[in-house]
Amino acid sequence: MISFEHGGFVLLGFHLLFLLVILLDQSTKYFVQRFLPLNGGITVLPGVLSLTYINNPGAAFGILPYKTVLLVVLTFLLFFLVFLFRNRIPRQPSFLRWGLALGLGGATGNLIDRLRFGSVIDFIDLRFWPMKNFPIFNIADLAISCGVLLILWYLRKQEQTTGDEEKAIEQGG
Repeated sequence: MISFEHGGFVLLGFHLLFLLVILLDQSTKYFVQRFLPLNGGITVLPGVLSLTYINNPGAAFGILPYKTVLLVVLTFLLFFLVFLFRNRIPRQPSFLRWGLALGLGGATGNLIDRLRFGSVIDFIDLRFWPMKNFPIFNIADLAISCGVLLILWYLRKQEQTTGDEEKAIEQGG
């Protein structure tokens, strides 16, 4: 049972965002598999966006191709770390929690594909400049990227705050 007195409401939001990412990722991949031919697709907005169904043997945006075992191990390591620090999550600022939930949800979506198919289903194909040669990706990749950006933004803000406090101490204030 969730205790709303001890961060339960915060954890509920964390878990809902985590599950929403997985649901969106897996449902879009289901429809892509069902309605698009492998290595084929459709144009959604000419010169801007196509849906192109490919199997990606690597990580987000095609990095680390054919390193499936490494990627599965890294994802389980991420799960372990989140489990290990689970009691600290509710006390963290919202940007850090959102980033973690997005990243973990995206990693889970891609992990499901790797365990089921040995590769990841990608389909979002941007065709406009400067994205013309950008790798095809999926909702999980997008969630991971947004999660990492939120975490980096939070860490940068922490660094600035710590630097401002140190300057104040040095100046005798």
